[in-house]
Amino acid sequence: MDKQIEIKNGTVMPMIPTRDLVVFPGMSVNFDVGREMSVQSLQNARNDFSGDVFLCAQKDVNVESPEKSDMYKVGTVANIRQVIKSPGGVCRCMVRGVRKAKLVDMIVHDDCYEAVIKPMPNYSKDKLYAHELDAVEREVRKAFEEYSQLMPKMPQEIYNAVMGSKSAEDLFEAVAFNVPLAFNDRQSLLESPSAGEKLVLLMTILAREIDVLSLERDIHEQVQNQIEDNQREYYIREQIKALQNELGEGSLDGSDEGEIQRYYEKITEMQASDEIKEKLNEEVKRLSRMAGSSAEAVVIRGYLDTVLGLPWGVYTKDTTDIKKAQNVLDKDHYGLKRVKERILENLAVRQLTPDIKGQIICLVGPPGVGKTSVAKSVARALDKKFVRVSLGGVRDESDIRGHRKTYIGAMPGRIINGMKIAGSSNPVMLLDEIDKMSNDFRGDPSAAMLEVLDSEQNNAFRDHYLEVPYDLSDVLFITTANTLDTVAGPLRDRMEIIELSSYTREEKFNIAKKHLLKKQLEKHGLTSSMMRITNDGLYMLIDGYTREAGVRTLERNIGSLCRKAAKEIIEKDVSKVTFSAKNIPDYLGHIKFLDDDADKEDRVGYVNGMAWTSVGGVLLPLEVLVMDGKGALELTGSLGDVMKESARIAVSYCRSIADEYGIQKDFHEKKDLHIHAPEGAVPKDGPSAGVTMITALVSALSGIKVRGDLAMTGEITLTGRVLPIGGLREKTMAAYKAGMKTVVVPEKNRGDLDEVEDIVKENVEFVFAKTIDDVLRAALVKPPQAEVMPEMMPEVLPVKRRGRARKTV
Repeated sequence: MDKQIEIKNGTVMPMIPTRDLVVFPGMSVNFDVGREMSVQSLQNARNDFSGDVFLCAQKDVNVESPEKSDMYKVGTVANIRQVIKSPGGVCRCMVRGVRKAKLVDMIVHDDCYEAVIKPMPNYSKDKLYAHELDAVEREVRKAFEEYSQLMPKMPQEIYNAVMGSKSAEDLFEAVAFNVPLAFNDRQSLLESPSAGEKLVLLMTILAREIDVLSLERDIHEQVQNQIEDNQREYYIREQIKALQNELGEGSLDGSDEGEIQRYYEKITEMQASDEIKEKLNEEVKRLSRMAGSSAEAVVIRGYLDTVLGLPWGVYTKDTTDIKKAQNVLDKDHYGLKRVKERILENLAVRQLTPDIKGQIICLVGPPGVGKTSVAKSVARALDKKFVRVSLGGVRDESDIRGHRKTYIGAMPGRIINGMKIAGSSNPVMLLDEIDKMSNDFRGDPSAAMLEVLDSEQNNAFRDHYLEVPYDLSDVLFITTANTLDTVAGPLRDRMEIIELSSYTREEKFNIAKKHLLKKQLEKHGLTSSMMRITNDGLYMLIDGYTREAGVRTLERNIGSLCRKAAKEIIEKDVSKVTFSAKNIPDYLGHIKFLDDDADKEDRVGYVNGMAWTSVGGVLLPLEVLVMDGKGALELTGSLGDVMKESARIAVSYCRSIADEYGIQKDFHEKKDLHIHAPEGAVPKDGPSAGVTMITALVSALSGIKVRGDLAMTGEITLTGRVLPIGGLREKTMAAYKAGMKTVVVPEKNRGDLDEVEDIVKENVEFVFAKTIDDVLRAALVKPPQAEVMPEMMPEVLPVKRRGRARKTV
């Protein structure tokens, strides 16, 4: 080694960390070098160190960039005999171990490894006496002989070398170099100092390997015997079948003949087409020719049981009494007029045309409004079987169509499984959360649903497991979804969409009083004589403790009051507990949601708008402040892009009508305008705040007050036309709750008044506006005067905080 560096603690030389490889001194071995730093170390050894390199094994083969702590303490200095470069930068090299060495330190350079090593003797002096060493050698030879008998294809040359070895060192090398041992065992043998200690450790390792090989041989013999027994049974069965065929006594022994006959009888009795019966008869014939315990026989038997378990031609008799169905629907649900009307229309058409098919209804609405429970009520109203299939999280097409029966663990899809559970060919099948399906590399389940929900195709739906057509045309499919945005267009086209909007305050009150309270009383073991919630208490729960589209949180709060009543009845031995608006905060804590703070005072530059949120309607006041400046327009309150555009339209329109309301014509040059929507942390967007912005701007610029008991909504155009808006039902309920006396809505929304609650129409005056002039005429307190100059808006009262639902105006 012409360039080895001698230092105080040892010698520095190139190093290659090896994975799953231990090289003994005197041993020749081939291995691949693939890591770039190891390849460079190999090149340095060939160029500068006469081909000598230090090989040391890693403790963990998964470490890509090892350090000293990742390496064993003992390795081998080897001489490189041959290097062959292969494509990809991997080098195939052959080395021969020279001597054992201890790793003192590991130097990790940017491109290679070096090691500080201390040479060690390959074999230190033995502590064993000569006769002890002879005994160890004999035991090793005996263990190797037993190992050779268990190890298949042991070369005779290796056996002769072991048995003919003259010394302990020769015996160790003959065994350790040629017997496949575990990586950690080879490292332990390398680290052992003397030949005697190496042989003792080797004897222990061979004993363990002998135990493992013996166990493997026993298992192999058991498997082989089992295969032979199965083959013997198969041959005997085949001989029995041949003899029975000759005697004309059938094709199976008595134990299976009854099963096959039962399958034939069931196929004959089922109300299916000849094509399906022929397919099933062929499967039974195949089963009759197989051994009963074979894997394929088990698959066919499961297939036949599944197909014959389906309700072929089994129908329940539907009700034809519309009044009875309406009573059931009204009893189970308050409101939901459109849904109930659609079901009753369906029932009326069925009376006229009993064979009508292709009915797929999709109920769309926010969580908690009763979509799933409506489907159950429909089944009760029609006297049909009901089955629910959850589609939430389904992302595999085979969940809908099933798996091929050739696969292990195959089963039919959810639709066919639902039919089997229903036990009827005309049930009500609820496909819950159809908008929660997703797709991946296993297919698109929504594409598989197309055939299920297409009335032109589902009379011959083919499940992959069944392999025969099944008629789904008599099933009344009801699907539910929270939103249609994630439902594929072709799938949406096959369904009749019925939207369920959020419940109004009055609807929640009636639902709680007629349904939720009774349900929770029964659930908690109470009666109406033991606990009572007053009407004002229910309104307190609805307004102060819930802010939701449905009634789930309301039901949980009622349940909480039931538990507190039960506790009070038991602890204080009272006979009845009454909850009202006064004492509910004592039980449920402080009020979580405050009502809209409607300012009833006539104000300048302050207008009550209305907004729709996912949990109902709310008031959306708008404030405008006019200041001396250079015509800047400031918009605050987390306004979206659409509302910002409405503000610019409002400013432009105010410039066009400045003369009519005594507004300075050059206000857009000399006045700064600040438009603010309170509750700045709540995002707001939508076009229907247009009339509110124009009214607030005209009021602030002209100094004319706006009625405090009036709320408004509507989109505007540059020419002053008022366009229709959505969510009128929820918005008007919010105005009624806030005590508004008059509501201004677009003329084109007059038809939507049918959906507005009766209590709102009885207590609120509606003004239908075609143009912004109609809005201003109703909202401004006194007629315009040309002499009126703009004035500063009065101080705005603080607005109470409400829930964080996003507002859409």
